[in-house]
Amino acid sequence: MPFDAAPPTDLRALTRQWPLTGQLQTIVLRPGRGLPAVEADTAFAVAGRGLQGDRTGDKARSSPLGGKRQVTLLQAEHLPLIAAFAGRALAPATLLRRNLVVSGLNLLAARSPFADQPVHLHLGDEVVLELTGPCDPCSKMEVLLGPGGYNAMRGHGGLTARVLRGGHLRVGDAVWAAVAVDAPSSTALAAD
Repeated sequence: MPFDAAPPTDLRALTRQWPLTGQLQTIVLRPGRGLPAVEADTAFAVAGRGLQGDRTGDKARSSPLGGKRQVTLLQAEHLPLIAAFAGRALAPATLLRRNLVVSGLNLLAARSPFADQPVHLHLGDEVVLELTGPCDPCSKMEVLLGPGGYNAMRGHGGLTARVLRGGHLRVGDAVWAAVAVDAPSSTALAAD
């Protein structure tokens, strides 16, 4: 069935539309540096800190906003690519050490190219994140994925985020992006 209205051609309008709502597929907690990551069915996100039970979320804030790497996210659709590039049958999320694995929503598109048009990522009924940048792989991937593991993840390492509004997360939660209107901003979080 054809669309009734002409599609927008303005870049600002185009970056405010997403075709699908995503889904939280996996929650991963990293209890400490060098310790194995573990999958969880639920987690609690703390504004300005990260996930409770994760090494970054359990640290005290270093600034009013906290760091830019409070939570890490990975596109579920990239898991088979990373595995193929690493010459593995599977690349489990716990091995890749990213906190949240999301399917069905292009996470890279949830980062606004316009500073005056911030986009927030909503997870479930409570949590709001601000995507802050790429989550490039580290040399640890060479050990965890084998020789070439670092390069297997380049371009597919996911994103980092700041928790603007905390709350409960559950595997299966809906994930959607929206231009920030009523959601808390980094400025509001600093005032808390």
